[in-house]
This record gives sequence, structure tokens and C-alpha cells, in this order.
Amino acid sequence: VTPNPVTVRTDTPVKDALQRMSEHGVTSLPVVTHRGRVCGVVSEADLIRDRVAPDQRLHEIPLAGERIGPSRLIEEVMTPHAITVEPHTDLAVAVELMTSTSVKSLPVVDSNAQIVGMISRSDVVRLLARSDETLGTELDALLRALGHADWLVEVPEGVVEVSGLAYSSERALAVLAARSVLRVF
Repeated sequence: VTPNPVTVRTDTPVKDALQRMSEHGVTSLPVVTHRGRVCGVVSEADLIRDRVAPDQRLHEIPLAGERIGPSRLIEEVMTPHAITVEPHTDLAVAVELMTSTSVKSLPVVDSNAQIVGMISRSDVVRLLARSDETLGTELDALLRALGHADWLVEVPEGVVEVSGLAYSSERALAVLAARSVLRVF
């Protein structure tokens, strides 16, 4: 999860939003109220949709009253109903939301709809791409902090193996610890 995400408001000029996306390397921005509550989202597609003018030689002359030129404010192009998740949402749920819709990133909001972060497909890819050695080191450190320095952690091909467990309650603890390392959200 990316904390303190870059945001825009409904009255933000589209050009400013384009610059923020470019500067921060993100593909969507949460749209927030002046109190920081999520009220929508704006994506790259929303922002570029009417920014490149068609070749007028290929089209008829516009009708009277027809708007010429691109949208100027976020409120004109944003999606007003953002799909959001909360900090405690299971990563699998967030991944399902991103893969079953065209949404590439999700605002993370607290119980008051205040923006607290963003999670993107690329965040999940980075998480899953961590080396076996890194995963093993992170899990070993967590188990040591929990008082189980005697447990042996191995991670061959992304599969966690913990040995030295004597009781089923220890197995449950090892499983929870492994899940927390594998699914940082």
C-alpha cells in the first residue's frame, strides 16, 4: 500500500492532474473533498479521453452549441463512485476487485471514507516478486520477534516451510506469521 497518495479535488484542473500523474508515475488519482473524503477517482483514460483533438479535416463542422476543446476540471471527467478497500481488507479481495474490473488501483480508506493510501496492481506485483531469500529473512525476523528463534524457515520457490514446530498451536502461529509476511497490506 502506498501511504499518503497523491490526490486531486473536483475543482483541480485536468492539466494539473496530468502533471501529478506524470511526476509521481501513477495511473489513477483519488478525488477527495476538502475534508479528505474520497468522492471519486480519475484514471489516465479519463484524463486523456478528450485531450487529443481529432483531425478536423476528417470530420464535419461542429454543430452550434457543441463544445469544442477538452474538459478543464476533474469533476467533468472523474468516475464519481470509486471502488475502495479498507486497511484490513484481505489482499485477495483487493486483487479480485482489480482483476475483475478495469480498475488498476484502489483507494484505501478508513471507516470515515478518509483516504489513507492506494494499492495498485504494480504494488501487488512488487510484493509477489520478492525473492525467496527476502521472504525467508522477513519471516525469520518476525518469528524471532515472537520468541521462536529456534524455528527454521526455508522458502523454496515461494513456498514457506517452517520446521521445529512441536504443537498444532505453534503451526497455527507459523501459518499466521507466514501469511502476514506474504500478504503485506
